[in-house]
Amino acid sequence: MLPLQLVDSFLLNYNVGQALLLVFVFATVGVLPLKSQKVLALNTIVFGLIFALTPQSLVPIHYLFLGLALLVVGPLLYATASN
Repeated sequence: MLPLQLVDSFLLNYNVGQALLLVFVFATVGVLPLKSQKVLALNTIVFGLIFALTPQSLVPIHYLFLGLALLVVGPLLYATASN
């Protein structure tokens, strides 16, 4: 296990939005081997909600716009999914 001080010293250089964006990228890459467009769409919707509901005192405003964009793209992906 990594010591908490190492994780803390790494995260001090970044804001919450950047950490959430990294988790979103890792989650999306983790979903890709499943080859399910619906799971990818649900992942996009969930992270859209997370980005949209994150307090603006913790992240810059452009993460709110990213969340709103993901909330538009996610249902479109879900509606066009075949399985």
